[in-house]
Amino acid sequence: MHKFAVRVLVLGGLAGLSLAGAASAASQEGTLREMTVHYSASSLATDEGAREVYNRLARAAEAVCPNQPSYGHLHTGDVGKCREAALSAAVAKIHNQRLAALHAANWKAG
Repeated sequence: MHKFAVRVLVLGGLAGLSLAGAASAASQEGTLREMTVHYSASSLATDEGAREVYNRLARAAEAVCPNQPSYGHLHTGDVGKCREAALSAAVAKIHNQRLAALHAANWKAG
């Protein structure tokens, strides 16, 4: 079984968020916040497996973009944008149709 990992990262700026890579978070001092999510290629072969990977990616995005960030320039309204961008970048990096469709359906729904 092949195992893969994707990093969830967020890079933040003083005026707003600037995202790069698979999703990351930086403070005014430049501290990078990241989390690695491990998954197997076979887990993305089923809807149930893709949902599990997606849920782990979403939890990682929550971890790198917390509700009350320790880096003061990120405001509550920016947290949702940060999480969406982090999750979108991670899904794009994995490049799996099943996962991408799940992500599109989740963000379209609300």
